[in-house]
Amino acid sequence: MISKTCGYAIRGIVFLSLEQNKSTKHGILEIAEDLQIPQHFLGKILQDLVRRGIISSIKGPHGGFFVNSKTIDTPLIEVVEAIDGLGIFKKCFLGREECSSINPCPLHDEFDGCRSAIFKTFENLKISDLVKKIDIGDSYLSLNKEFATEI
Repeated sequence: MISKTCGYAIRGIVFLSLEQNKSTKHGILEIAEDLQIPQHFLGKILQDLVRRGIISSIKGPHGGFFVNSKTIDTPLIEVVEAIDGLGIFKKCFLGREECSSINPCPLHDEFDGCRSAIFKTFENLKISDLVKKIDIGDSYLSLNKEFATEI
């Protein structure tokens, strides 16, 4: 339901949030390599998140991306809205331009509840919830096992 770009954004934010108490700044090359995401593409995504105040960055030799006071408590829906917009929760699963309870596609009624449930999940989950799952070893941010165990 969310785009690959949005997934990259969430992974990038969680990566930075895992180091939140250390005030560590991470360069784009490090983040991209650890998360196995194309560097240039991830850079654009993270800069967009900086412009929206979800994360922060400092330019220069000792600069990089880092979390701010808001980051850890950011609901996932804010990230989805920043990257994909909330229209993804209203789009027709069959790609019709207009799909509603008045003018439904054949899948509208079946997926309307799922769409609402996914929206609520993104509203209720915060970045901190994802960080906790990684911290206790219930999930991983990267396929890179070395990185997964270092954090």
